[in-house]
Amino acid sequence: MSKAFTRESDTDTDEDEAVIPPLPASAQGKNYMTRQGYERLRHELLNLIDNERPKVVEVVHWAASNGDRSENGDYLYGKKRLREIDRRIRFLTHRLEMVELVDPSVHQGSDQIYFGARVTYERQSGEQVTVTILGIDEANSANAEITWVSPVARSLLKARVGDEVVLHTPSGREVVEILSVSYDRTD
Repeated sequence: MSKAFTRESDTDTDEDEAVIPPLPASAQGKNYMTRQGYERLRHELLNLIDNERPKVVEVVHWAASNGDRSENGDYLYGKKRLREIDRRIRFLTHRLEMVELVDPSVHQGSDQIYFGARVTYERQSGEQVTVTILGIDEANSANAEITWVSPVARSLLKARVGDEVVLHTPSGREVVEILSVSYDRTD
């Protein structure tokens, strides 16, 4: 049958419907996050709902009024973009409902590593590495941020300055020494 004679459905198909990825098993159903991470995700959600989605709906409405939808790029792209936006809205809504806010600044002055800590450690090669331990939905590896469920963070958590801990890396086990621990103040 020619595609021109197929009826377009207003409902999403199974292939368009993405399942919200679950939290890692090691998270034990907890979605820890800092206030800044929560506000960043909330801002993204509100921007999608209040700004981006209405603009795309307007383009789709305009494109649909032009007639033949089968070769209407604005309409086809707009419908696809709407599905992407709706999928992201569902994801963000679900994740934000599960958040447990943590204020790392309560550990200010502590030499023990908890969620939200900025940790500097020294590798066996002498290289110093600084990472910040954050939530699953807020960590950005480009900023040297790691999730609290990552193997490195799990090895570091609860250690203190001066402790040597074993990191399990893809290249094997490595012993590192904790040099410093700090916590940013949240305002």
